[in-house]
Amino acid sequence: MAFHSILCSPFNLILTIFVLFSCCFGLCYTYNQPGYNTFTVSSFSYPQTTLRPFDLRYIRVDLPLWFSSLSISLSSDVDLDAASLRKTPESALPIICFRGGSPPLPEVSNTSLKDLVLVPISNYSFGVIQAFPNVEQCFPMQKNITMKLTNEQISPGAWYFGLFNGIGRTRTQSKMIVRGPAYAFSANITVEGCTTPTMWGQYCNQTVDTLSCVPSAGNISVAKSYNQTSKNVVSCKNSLETSCLGDGEQKLYSLEVMGVAEELTIMAMNIRLNVMATNNSGNFIGVNLTCFVRHGAIPSAALHDYSGNISKAPLSIRSPKVGRWYIAILPVNISKELGGTQNSNTKVCYSMESQVLECPIGKAGSNCTWERFVLQTILRRGSSPFESYYLPVSEKVFSKSANFPLEPLLSNSSYGEKPDDIWTYFLSEIPRGAAGGNIHIQLTSDTEINYEVYARFGGLPSIDIWDYFYANSTRSSDGSMFFMMNNSSKEKVDFYILYAREGIWGFGLRHLNTSSSASKDVIIMSISLERCPKSCSSHGDCKLGFDASGLTSYSFCACDRRHGGFDCGIEIVSHQGHIWQSFCLIASNAAAVLPAFWALRQKALAEWVVYTASGIFSGLYHSCDVGTWCLLTFNVLQFMDFWLSFMAVVSTFVYLATIDEVFKRAIHTAVAILTALMAVTKATRSSNIIIVIAIGALGLLIGWLIELLTKYRSFSFSIGFDFHMLDRWQTLKVWVQNLIKTLFRRFRWMFVLAGFTTLAFAAISWKLETSESYWIWHR
Repeated sequence: MAFHSILCSPFNLILTIFVLFSCCFGLCYTYNQPGYNTFTVSSFSYPQTTLRPFDLRYIRVDLPLWFSSLSISLSSDVDLDAASLRKTPESALPIICFRGGSPPLPEVSNTSLKDLVLVPISNYSFGVIQAFPNVEQCFPMQKNITMKLTNEQISPGAWYFGLFNGIGRTRTQSKMIVRGPAYAFSANITVEGCTTPTMWGQYCNQTVDTLSCVPSAGNISVAKSYNQTSKNVVSCKNSLETSCLGDGEQKLYSLEVMGVAEELTIMAMNIRLNVMATNNSGNFIGVNLTCFVRHGAIPSAALHDYSGNISKAPLSIRSPKVGRWYIAILPVNISKELGGTQNSNTKVCYSMESQVLECPIGKAGSNCTWERFVLQTILRRGSSPFESYYLPVSEKVFSKSANFPLEPLLSNSSYGEKPDDIWTYFLSEIPRGAAGGNIHIQLTSDTEINYEVYARFGGLPSIDIWDYFYANSTRSSDGSMFFMMNNSSKEKVDFYILYAREGIWGFGLRHLNTSSSASKDVIIMSISLERCPKSCSSHGDCKLGFDASGLTSYSFCACDRRHGGFDCGIEIVSHQGHIWQSFCLIASNAAAVLPAFWALRQKALAEWVVYTASGIFSGLYHSCDVGTWCLLTFNVLQFMDFWLSFMAVVSTFVYLATIDEVFKRAIHTAVAILTALMAVTKATRSSNIIIVIAIGALGLLIGWLIELLTKYRSFSFSIGFDFHMLDRWQTLKVWVQNLIKTLFRRFRWMFVLAGFTTLAFAAISWKLETSESYWIWHR
């Protein structure tokens, strides 16, 4: 009988991480039982794709609200064990990462790489994982990965799988050569759904009652401390007025929070047993009803977001996220209410009701006195897809730029007469397909800024509930994944939320020291959705890519030779080191003076031109390639360098054949066409070395054949009709001896030996070349 491995945690991501890790290493078991109400929502097959060194691929999977399971089968030609994993540098490590809501970025967090990837598998500990809704999980790539995740383990929405061939700060660095192992992968992804909307679970065999919600005048028992004239109360009830559950039985409910709400309250009323239970004193003993609540997936005792005994008091959830919430009701120890006796007919009966408390439009907070503004999306002209900035929809401000003044929008009252507890909220939406963008938040002033900034996905943030925040230079989410500071100071708040999730985002400004004169200072705020953070720190170019499905665009930086990292903000090569590398690569081309001088002395003017031009263009190409100076475009310089290098090798071979210049010009012309085609199509492929040597050797052989046919034309095969065998073999012997003597006289064999030795050293250097040591061995 198959089983499920379930990880006990209050957060759904821990279970996801455990299941993914278990499946990656053969610990995942799946059922295959017919007869359940499921159907295939979607099925994708990704053909075999090759990832070259430092390449990446993103795969997006959309899970609808009614999905039941997600099945993934991925195969590759990666073969890593624990021993080789420890020895493999991160720049050559193939990994797979998972994240819900937006694409993963393994380079963003050093903690992610150290704890989740580079630690040997045998020493992996799930107990130290910190589960937050904004983290990702990465694992070394395996030959075969098979997993099945259910709606009891992960939530609906967009999920992203990232495959990386090498990670680390050098992944985005521009390199003069890219060498390393490549691997291929293929994947099959299937999403199963429930045919009946009221059924749930992996096999759609659990009934979920949907609570119908209607606006009401409020409930005094729940909201008696609030001013009901300032709140909108949405009451959600079950179609059945009374439900009865036995000991250990569970009842599931769902409700939709349609918009930004202040509070979600869950209560049970008219709780009673269907039989009378009294204690020894004759007093009625209350019944315990445990309530588990979870956003987006079915809760359980082991996996839930909130819990409480609603038979004692209602369960209140402050600032609930927008979307579907699931509620599980479970009676606890009914037998105790009967003095320890067991009775299968005894049930707990109750009436289920929930209330969603909403503030009027434009208001927020516990007493609905704080200001709340919806941000309008304004696309930037001539920019990349989804690049935009946000302006508040309000008559209080008018701005034609991406910045707007903050003072006219601020709330002027606090809750509970706390001067340091005044909030102003902003709501924005990241559109579908823009999860590869970055939210950029800025506050600037001429004086010290007395605001704390909080951000939360799916709802309004508070001092206790947030995804990211910035208070000051020492208190922020700077250590969190997907949060990046940008030169913040006392007079400036500037940070990015990297690869922001699609959907509603809430931003809260907490005003400090409202009684001081600082509140009258002019503060300018801007919120925008940008592509590459910090404009790649002015050390690279911002590129645009799409995931495998083409549904999501993402941006990334292509850094220069000296910098790396996600934003090109990490200096990999110092300025002095860059100068030394440039000097070595450019000055080494002075070696072309020697063959050019020798060709000039021999009056081989064609070869002299080729050698001289090859040295000059090689120096110009490496000057541009290393990022020092470009006389022409990079592609032109690369073509000229490789083409002239090919021509120099072939010209040397042709020169060794002492044939008429007419034949040499013909061979040179044919070779120039062939080598030009090689240089313009794919100049940097390794096989070009063998092809060029083969072409040169063929040219030399053709030259020798022409020379032999010309010089030994008198040697005719007419002797083949001479039946005197001794004279025939004597003539052939003399001809071979003369050929050997000619070869020995033709070449200076010490130079030939030196040439082959140099060629051997060149082959060794080519083998030892890496992206980091290219400037040493290429000389």
